[in-house]
This record gives sequence, C-alpha cells and structure tokens, in this order.
Amino acid sequence: MRLNDLKSEKLTSESDSSIIVMSGFDCKDSPFKGPIVVPIQDSIDLHPFAPKDIPSVVEEYIGECVPNGIYDVRIIHGRGIGVQRNIVRSLLERHANVVSFHDAPSEGGGWGATVVRLKDLSAR
Repeated sequence: MRLNDLKSEKLTSESDSSIIVMSGFDCKDSPFKGPIVVPIQDSIDLHPFAPKDIPSVVEEYIGECVPNGIYDVRIIHGRGIGVQRNIVRSLLERHANVVSFHDAPSEGGGWGATVVRLKDLSAR
C-alpha cells in the first residue's frame, strides 16, 4: 500500500503544529489497526514503515514540512546494510524541494540518518 492510496487529513494539534492522520490501513496485511498520526516535526523515523512505503512516506513528509516552515529535517532510516538509506537518498536527489543532504553528525545518528535542507519557498 502506498501512502498516496491512504486517506490523508491534515489537522492542527493543540500546539498548532500540523499532523497528518492516515487511514486506510484496514487491509488485512497491515500491522496497524487504525489511523496513524504522524506529527510534522523536524525529524521522522522510518523504522515503523514497511520498506515498500518509504518513498511515499518521505514524499508526503517533505511535502508537509515546507508549508509548515520546516526547512532543516532529519530522516532516520537506520544503519543496516544501507538499503533504506539508498532509497531515501535516491528520492532526495531528484526532489524539487531539496537543496542538499548529508549524513547526520554522529550524535544525530551518523550514517543511520540523513540531514536534509529544504527550499524556503516563502523567501522568494
């Protein structure tokens, strides 16, 4: 299942930060039993998501960060053998809103996370 196949609803939390509520995980092979709430913050941990969903999750996340004024983000993909890292970086290389990206500093996850600078579209 792709993130784009889900019903997505943008809400505002008590602290005025946007979140995405994703429903549609009611298919029998999903480990989730209900809607998933993903807060739009300066980092996202991809460990809870299935590898096949990573590209659409990252796309949706970046798409929500920019209008919410978040331009420096950390995507936590894990160290492993580098498969998730390669998927994330392949998407970042061709994403129109990405200015640059690099490994996180060692205290921020090292090569298990990627720090991304997004375009500030309000500065035009």
